[in-house]
Amino acid sequence: MKLKDIAVYAKDRIETKDLSVHNYIASSLPSISFTSGFTVNDVLTSNIRPYFRKIWFSDKVGGCSNDVLVLRAKGKCNPKFLYYVLSDNRFFDYSTASAKGTKMPRGDKSAIMEYDVPNFDITEQTKIANFLSSLDDKIALNQRINDNLHAVMFELFNFHIAKNSSFTGICGDFFLTDIARYTNGLAMQKYRPQEREAGIPVLKIKELGQKACDQASDRCSPNIKTDYIVHDGDIIFSWSGTLLVDIWTGGKCGLNQHLFKVTTDKYPPWFVYFWTCVHLDNFIRIAKDKAVTMGHIKRSDLERSKVFIPSTSTLIKLDEIFTPIYNSYISNSIENRKLSKLRDTLLPKLMSGELKISDFNR
Repeated sequence: MKLKDIAVYAKDRIETKDLSVHNYIASSLPSISFTSGFTVNDVLTSNIRPYFRKIWFSDKVGGCSNDVLVLRAKGKCNPKFLYYVLSDNRFFDYSTASAKGTKMPRGDKSAIMEYDVPNFDITEQTKIANFLSSLDDKIALNQRINDNLHAVMFELFNFHIAKNSSFTGICGDFFLTDIARYTNGLAMQKYRPQEREAGIPVLKIKELGQKACDQASDRCSPNIKTDYIVHDGDIIFSWSGTLLVDIWTGGKCGLNQHLFKVTTDKYPPWFVYFWTCVHLDNFIRIAKDKAVTMGHIKRSDLERSKVFIPSTSTLIKLDEIFTPIYNSYISNSIENRKLSKLRDTLLPKLMSGELKISDFNR
């Protein structure tokens, strides 16, 4: 059976940049005024390399650009099953291989519609879709929880610390570099895995932005200095190009240049994380003013970024509030990584028939 047997093209008017890798629900898509394009239960995929992996399952009506393909289930095809057919890496490989063009190759629509899809009846399609979507539902729930946790922590931090210099404590001339170490990464092309070394992924700005390493990520030797190895829960700050601060939960990897690993022996991790976040907007402005090819900040900018340090007793009280929330945020993120890996492992096995939903009920 071919893709054209279960899906048709719909009109398109949304931008590729608005899509994300493996996004189950398009609820965060911008509100746009186009009157034609996609509708509820449509599947949107990017049709321009290197963004073929971007895919959304829509829960709204909107429009899209010509670089986005909108596919709509037809006949006896479960729309979510169609979404998972197109989420399979084999579809990505097929789209890439059949793409046409040189600078920015685009998928060949005729070839794409000839893609071989598994010939399951609607009952089996629904079982597969429901099983996989249960994993994605949990991932989405964890993400919503984390969005709320982060917002609550940032609000509390601003209220009690960043915007409150009246508490009983130390409010002198202290700066980001007084509360944390900002360790710049290595030029990892000089630290490739040696013979018989499996290597570990390299954390670059791309990986930080997508919160995960992938098969396309470079690899480095696992025997680099421990200062440059990143673990779950480490605070990472990209100081060049796209400036970001995040708590990494993508597993063990090597820290590339243009990224700081932010560590501290004096203060709780949440304290240095949110102080760095407080100054992020200013850092972005500094980088933008310096931008010629790729904007950046200097270490001297960290040294000029003032912080307020509460008294020990105040910090202890605040830590009792922040640390459980901060740790829950990290745990939810790690769980999402594991759930995503499970989904991506099971999806091709279910689509190929190697595994059946009935196998999980034994």
